Amino acid sequence: MTVEQIVEIPANRRIALEVPRTVPIGKTILSFTPVSVSRTADVSPRTTAEARQMAAAKAADPNRKPFSRHFGTLSPDAYGDGVAYQRAIRDEWDD
Repeated sequence: MTVEQIVEIPANRRIALEVPRTVPIGKTILSFTPVSVSRTADVSPRTTAEARQMAAAKAADPNRKPFSRHFGTLSPDAYGDGVAYQRAIRDEWDD
């Protein structure tokens, strides 16, 4: 079982932990790993307001590449008719 939570370490470097009841009693290993800048971007939003704020920050990134840059990268002969290909794939599924 892994329980993960990102916390802010205060200036006095003291934190209090309250462990969920699902964690078994007994010896355990606590691991402290500093969160890198890239990892903080991967944190899931907790509210819709945070999600909107994160989406706005991503959209405002000047280095962001548009998805449309991938349009036309596959030749038309790669799969033929897209609908027919999708139906053929679905026909392989068990019902």
